[in-house]
Amino acid sequence: MDLKDIQNLIKFVAKSGASEVKLEMEDIKITIKTGSERTETTILQQVPSGISQMVATPAAAQAPAQVAVTDSPVTEEAVKYIEITSPIIGTFYRRPAPDKPVFVEVGDMVSPNTVVCMVEAMKLFNEIESEVSGKIVKILVEDGTPVEYGQPIFLVDPS
Repeated sequence: MDLKDIQNLIKFVAKSGASEVKLEMEDIKITIKTGSERTETTILQQVPSGISQMVATPAAAQAPAQVAVTDSPVTEEAVKYIEITSPIIGTFYRRPAPDKPVFVEVGDMVSPNTVVCMVEAMKLFNEIESEVSGKIVKILVEDGTPVEYGQPIFLVDPS
């Protein structure tokens, strides 16, 4: 794994909103922790020449500022609206297939058991159903982006 791959991994983790990612391969261990202010990366690499270990921490400037924003979006709106959250970690999709229409749009009415999106995890596409009744007022996640367990993906007005 070269430096460019590590930098791309850091950018991907920062955009995904994940709080911590650990990657272990034969000769390298990488831990990336994101917080509200910065991203911290620790790389432990076994050197074949007998040198013990090398620890590097790339500059926190590589982490985009939006890392903190994705952790708790729109808190004022969340007070009067109900959140539909992701029940699993994976990739969020608004439509069942690229050539199909989206499951729901802003303004659509949903009820319990209405499919609102899909989350793909390990090549399995999981239909996510609404557990509440109401009107979709905001879609909090872009199509094709990673989501975490418990991350809000829709705001619903229950009235």
